[in-house]
Amino acid sequence: MIFVCYPKCTTCQKAKKWLIANGIAFEERNIKESNPSIEELKDWHKMSGLPLKKFFNTSGLQYKELKLKDKLLEMSEDEQYSLLSSDGMLVKRPILIGDDFALVGFKEDEWKSTLGI
Repeated sequence: MIFVCYPKCTTCQKAKKWLIANGIAFEERNIKESNPSIEELKDWHKMSGLPLKKFFNTSGLQYKELKLKDKLLEMSEDEQYSLLSSDGMLVKRPILIGDDFALVGFKEDEWKSTLGI
């Protein structure tokens, strides 16, 4: 599994501690140092079953500075993927990627259910 996170994010830190406490093996990837590619985002989006807007970090500074709340409605999916891949800090995190799932954000009950814990 790949654990995509920003190490300074408190939610990511909480999720990482949870994974370790539950004995889940994962490879950690810093989203600020390694932006997701458009292809990765498309795969994760498909596996998550979520609307693409759920992949945006709505509480981030860039999201607010770029006024994306209003702009996203007018953007195509391709434009949104391109924007997300341009800056990892625009992407909601953590993201846990398995063979057939992508969990966006840390919701403990959802993670437990998906991982069979």
